[in-house]
Amino acid sequence: MELSSLSPLPLRYPKPSSSSMLPILPFSDRKCAYFGYSACKRATLRNSCNSAQINFLHISRMHDGEPRCYFSPNEGLNRYSISRLYNLNKLSRYVVAKSELAGTGMPDASYSLSEVKLSSKVRGVCFYVVTAIAAISLIGFMIVAHPFVLLFDRYRRKAQHFIAKLWASATVAPFFKIEYEGLENLPSNDAPAVYVSNHQSFLDIYTLLTLGRSYKFISKTGVFLFPIIGWAMSMMGIIPLKRMDSRSQLECLKRCMDLVRNGASVFFFPEGTRGKDGSLGDFKKGAFSVAAKTGVPVIPITLIGTGRIMPAGMEGVVNSGSVKVIIHKPIEESDPEILRQVAKNTILDTLMRRG
Repeated sequence: MELSSLSPLPLRYPKPSSSSMLPILPFSDRKCAYFGYSACKRATLRNSCNSAQINFLHISRMHDGEPRCYFSPNEGLNRYSISRLYNLNKLSRYVVAKSELAGTGMPDASYSLSEVKLSSKVRGVCFYVVTAIAAISLIGFMIVAHPFVLLFDRYRRKAQHFIAKLWASATVAPFFKIEYEGLENLPSNDAPAVYVSNHQSFLDIYTLLTLGRSYKFISKTGVFLFPIIGWAMSMMGIIPLKRMDSRSQLECLKRCMDLVRNGASVFFFPEGTRGKDGSLGDFKKGAFSVAAKTGVPVIPITLIGTGRIMPAGMEGVVNSGSVKVIIHKPIEESDPEILRQVAKNTILDTLMRRG
């Protein structure tokens, strides 16, 4: 039985007498679950696959003089999902959690495990096979070109970024189509700028590399340890960052300013991480401080569709669909706060109108 098909009216269940009817945890008035077998007024189960629907199941029953909540795993929860919860969290009882993100963002920006189609999983496997073959085929050209790049183009490294564009284009071409809008707003490849974009998916990097601009991304230091991909990132001049390390963040911003002053461009995801529900997070000031201090324009870019094709947290899945890349007009200001607000509002308005 699907949760979305259930009536929102309270239902009465008999007292559990076997393992087929097990107690689960209640929700408190705050949006979190308490571990243990505690009392509650009701348990609310929500179908998180479609935030536009509000279908609840209330199951409550008096047991030994106090209200407790029960749920039958045979009538809604997938047993595989329950066993995964048990194994990952080492819980002695079943847990049902209501997401704090329910009802926000785009309705189709998140998916449940049961909704993932076999075809999407197969496409996901094929995606990584294609990207691995393309990377292995092209890494040799990067290695051969790298000494010449360091001698003649140490900061921009256009040759390495051209090879990365070929890799990204070859990877995404069999799986989804990319539509570009506002290409005339892109500065020339020799003009330094600070690019910013919303961040929805692992596919954002592939999509942005197809633009063919030699901007330097910022990446977690751990990614550099991966063979081939890590080597390519180092040769492209990608900037490493240790999260939650203030010294590393300061060094990262200094390196960005040094690159910009030497004619290179940098790329920031001002939200800091991928959004899991399609909504736009708060923009951090780092990118806009770099632009204000170096006197270069900010180029906002809106990405639409990557989160539906490969949702955040589901990197093994590639759904069908298309992606749109919208390049907005450059923003020039000396105040980083104004740059931040204008860039965020530009991207947010576009997502609301067309996302």
